[in-house]
Amino acid sequence: MSETPVLSEPHVLFQLGETSYGIRSRFVQQMEMIEHVTPVPNAPPFVEGVVLSRGRVIPAINLRLRFGFEKIPYDLRTRLIIVHADGRTVGLIVDAAREFVTIPAEAIQPPPESIAGLSGRFLEGIATLDKRLVLILDVNAVLELAEAISTA
Repeated sequence: MSETPVLSEPHVLFQLGETSYGIRSRFVQQMEMIEHVTPVPNAPPFVEGVVLSRGRVIPAINLRLRFGFEKIPYDLRTRLIIVHADGRTVGLIVDAAREFVTIPAEAIQPPPESIAGLSGRFLEGIATLDKRLVLILDVNAVLELAEAISTA
């Protein structure tokens, strides 16, 4: 039996600075406002700490810092996106997240090879929605990073 290719898939869109990112909604468990992040000693700068979400302690990664943007204070738009894949769960702190869209498979292209380094490793593709570009996040790459941190 062969798998039928996915023609389109729902995504959660979020903002970091002026850039729109997308994450496949099948990986998103929930989204919530940031209430309290408990710092963890000796963690890398982009690991804000851990959060308590629905009775679970979850590592919280500030994607703004992870992608090399400057840190900004949290505000009412800041969101924690709890993602889960391959048995791993992590919270992604983003500037804003409010949009859900279905992105057709043909609208997603692989990232250009010229995007090198760490930030390119986290991209699954680039989607064109109307006249807007959306960078599609590779959740597994982000979660591998979180696992490497937790075992270090």
